[in-house]
Amino acid sequence: MTTHTRIRKFNTKVTYPEQNLDNDLAQAVVTRGGRTVYLRGQCPQDLDTGKNINSHDAAEQTHKVMQNIRQLIEEAGGSMQHLVKIVVYITDVRNREAVYRTMGEYLRGVHPVSTGLTVVALAQRPTIENVIVYNPHRGSRRCHQFPPANRAAP
Repeated sequence: MTTHTRIRKFNTKVTYPEQNLDNDLAQAVVTRGGRTVYLRGQCPQDLDTGKNINSHDAAEQTHKVMQNIRQLIEEAGGSMQHLVKIVVYITDVRNREAVYRTMGEYLRGVHPVSTGLTVVALAQRPTIENVIVYNPHRGSRRCHQFPPANRAAP
């Protein structure tokens, strides 16, 4: 019996066919009771096909990541207003302004806490990755950070 609700389950054998992996994962997990949702680190890819968008532009990539985040939160029964924390990983600090300016379009009025990191590499080619945790019940103090499932080791 599953104790939590998994949204958009997948296996890494399909997602990363070029690698010898076989892990059952999900794009989002809603904890029992529905009070906390954890999202997998999002890259600028289509959630249905797993294919990255054909762009090296940081703003375009950020739009796709934020659209994915919004879509997953909505599939979990929430809205962007429920977002409480966002962690941003970028591989080139020169893209920071474009990434944060674009994120701001999706976060206006939401006021989540935010942490930004510049890293040497990510598990996939895209420039940015976002990881968030949100709580669909206003007033609750529960919030836990969850490491991204596809973050490359430093």
